[in-house]
Amino acid sequence: MKDYLDRLIELALDEDLGAAGDVTSNALVPPEVVGSGELLAKEQLVLAGLEAFARVFHAVDRDVRVELLRRDGEEIKPRIVAAKVSGRLRSLLAAERTALNIVQRMSGIATLSQQAMTVVRGSKLKVLDTRKTPPGLRGLAKEAVRLGGASNHRFGLFDGILIKDNHIAAVGGSIKEALRRARAYAPRLVKIEIEVTNLKQLAEAIEGGADVVMLDNMDDAQIRQAVELTAGRVPLEVSGGVTLERLPRLAKLGVDFVSMGSLTHSARAMDLSLEIATTRSPGRAPGARKARA
Repeated sequence: MKDYLDRLIELALDEDLGAAGDVTSNALVPPEVVGSGELLAKEQLVLAGLEAFARVFHAVDRDVRVELLRRDGEEIKPRIVAAKVSGRLRSLLAAERTALNIVQRMSGIATLSQQAMTVVRGSKLKVLDTRKTPPGLRGLAKEAVRLGGASNHRFGLFDGILIKDNHIAAVGGSIKEALRRARAYAPRLVKIEIEVTNLKQLAEAIEGGADVVMLDNMDDAQIRQAVELTAGRVPLEVSGGVTLERLPRLAKLGVDFVSMGSLTHSARAMDLSLEIATTRSPGRAPGARKARA
């Protein structure tokens, strides 16, 4: 995760600072001015991305001091201070937006994941994420899902076989042939999941030896029939149209997994602010600024 974070932060800072750096702060703030700031929650949320938050400041200036007062995965209430930063004011101002972007969005994913798990508590249903993540942020996004209590599906195309409709079409529309080819190619311990859209395909997938079957965009009545047809012979995953409101119904239908792309592609950024104040400014009165979501 360290190398990944370093590359991600370098790219994020490059797009914000460019070659010239923070020209506004460089014009207005003398280099010797020192400041401090507090990362403040403005609503109830589950924290995620604090390590990356700290690393952004250190990438800008190794001398910035970051004190994490709370931990990733912790649920906090409004007005709680999650972290403090101190150091050269120019450095704090240069890092604040990138650091906030990460912690706000990752906390949003963790918070939504916690909400999903709360809805299905007491059932066997396992809530999974998908690969529908912002480009470059998948590692952080999937970690945030786990911090919220939900689970990860495959990380990428490289670590699991998931046969979808386009793959089936590529082998002539045959589920049996798609499974045969996947079984011949896959290492023995790699599970093979296949997507189906109707009960006929489901029966073919079970007969073909699929390890997991994904029920794609089926309504509740179809899912109920699929559970009855499967009779526990293979785990079933529901995908498509999964919302927080629908989760309780899916839990009662008896499926094993649901995958929710919304956990990572639609989670809103949580409202955290970084309140920065000048602590030492020779010849100047203390000033303050506030960055919001």
